[in-house]
Amino acid sequence: MSPMRPQPPETAPSKSPRPYRVLVVDDEVHLRVFLATAFRTAGYEALMAPDGDKGLHLARRQRPDLITLDLMMPGQGGVTMYQGLQEDPELARIPVMVISAVEAGTFRHTLRTLAAARGVALPMPAAYVEKPPNPDQLLGLAAELLGGAARTADRFTI
Repeated sequence: MSPMRPQPPETAPSKSPRPYRVLVVDDEVHLRVFLATAFRTAGYEALMAPDGDKGLHLARRQRPDLITLDLMMPGQGGVTMYQGLQEDPELARIPVMVISAVEAGTFRHTLRTLAAARGVALPMPAAYVEKPPNPDQLLGLAAELLGGAARTADRFTI
């Protein structure tokens, strides 16, 4: 069964809910396609962006239910995109699963450094997975994030 968005009570029963929409942001085309294919095979709708600038634009336009985000990308990288997501009240509600070769501790340090420079703390992402990702683990985390279970700190896998 495909992961589907719950229907609001006022929706007519004949109208089926759309699948959850996942935005995959990664500059490595093979990984971007791999992740999108894993999500599509599991019944999700997958959108793809090759960098943070295009990813932020697509997030604003498509309003995905979940975003997977690489950190190290040319141009506007993942940290800048993450910051942009958190600064937009509508986009800040979307759970972000960081998938990166950067260690989780290094990313935490980066967020603390940004907070010190800006005077405003950025929240940790909903989940953090170090590359290479395991598709079963990613799909399990996605289902958990979209179901609203567990705390952020419990979803960091190294």
